[in-house]
Amino acid sequence: MLKQSLVVLCLLYLCVCFGVHLKSSTQEGKDFVENVLLPETSDYCKPFGQIKDTCCDYQSVESIQGDTFAKVQSLVKTNFFKYYKLNLWRECPFWQDNGLCMNRDCAVETTDESLLPEEWRQDALGALKMLSSPSKYAHTVYVNLLDNPERFTGYSGDSATKVWKAIYEENCFNIVSQMAEGCPTCAAQMPSLASLTSTPVELKLAPAPSNKAELDILLDDLAGTPDNANEVCLEKRVYYRLISGLHSSISIHICDEYFDRSTGTWGPNLQCFVNRIGTHPERLQNIYFTYALVVRAIAKLEDYLVEYPFKTGDNAEDARTRMMVQDLIKSTRECPLTFDEKSMFQGDHARSLYVEFRDHFRNVSRIMDCVGCEKCRLWGKVQITGLGAALKVLFAYEEQNLRYTSNPTLLQRDVAKRYDGNGMDY
Repeated sequence: MLKQSLVVLCLLYLCVCFGVHLKSSTQEGKDFVENVLLPETSDYCKPFGQIKDTCCDYQSVESIQGDTFAKVQSLVKTNFFKYYKLNLWRECPFWQDNGLCMNRDCAVETTDESLLPEEWRQDALGALKMLSSPSKYAHTVYVNLLDNPERFTGYSGDSATKVWKAIYEENCFNIVSQMAEGCPTCAAQMPSLASLTSTPVELKLAPAPSNKAELDILLDDLAGTPDNANEVCLEKRVYYRLISGLHSSISIHICDEYFDRSTGTWGPNLQCFVNRIGTHPERLQNIYFTYALVVRAIAKLEDYLVEYPFKTGDNAEDARTRMMVQDLIKSTRECPLTFDEKSMFQGDHARSLYVEFRDHFRNVSRIMDCVGCEKCRLWGKVQITGLGAALKVLFAYEEQNLRYTSNPTLLQRDVAKRYDGNGMDY
């Protein structure tokens, strides 16, 4: 059985992955920002309270993450989880892109097919009765994710900006301004999407407050949420938070493994984090939101995962992988409900809203082919495919279909789609 299945990608995204501004902020929101940014506070970097549009709070997610992080880190080192197959050179379907990154760190190190488990090699794929012709696999490559860590590559400028501009301005239900307005400090420090389409602008840190009054103003500003955010329907808010959480996850990975040209070493870059996340607490909140949704998808897959055959040809390792997955499932089972998918897509316009939600997400998946950096494209596809898998589990399948015994080909259909080199067809 190939690794490129819905369950694999969903679990990969859990590993990768780890509200909004008010014109008059609440004390709770202000405390959240202070605890994230100020090391003098007793709960430094320990956000608290309810995560907007979920069924859980920050403490619950922290508890789940504390129990699952090491388990997932071990899982992604197994043969079943570490290999990925994709088309790195599919043409951008939306615009002509000449922004190919030539930096050495942008390149992807591919893996020879002979190193893969025999059951996954091209000759063995005929047993799956692929949906597409063999010619579609001509430009696909195998990648060992452990050899290609997600980190800073130097990819930036017009090409990168155009990708995120297309995602936010054309595939986010036109609600970006409603979900992110009301923070003058953020606006002053971060160029708008429109301004980034021309000459790249160097991002600067917000000036440090010189007294308690200025600090209060800064914290109050950062902690707010737009007065009209609640006017946006739940489904559109959920979509925006997922895209924002995805973007923030990518940014944190870049800042966590940043190349210091002056010393020639890799390590965390605090200024990068403050610029991209620290002065935008809603982005941090949206990472927690995305994590909560993915945890719910894994919990919903429990019965399927328990019965799923993790096959690589090495019986001993397969048995260990199966035990590790079940141990991870146990951790998610013991946590409270994190997200209520049944509250979504209700009412008179449920079907049309679902189709619009799905089509926007498909477009984001296709936009990943417009990324000019190979390694960024690889990890963009891994993350968007994992998130698509989670959405598919939550919204596209009935409960009775999420059992391996009753629907053993469910994941095989997704295997065939993935081995076309496409993104998840959520």
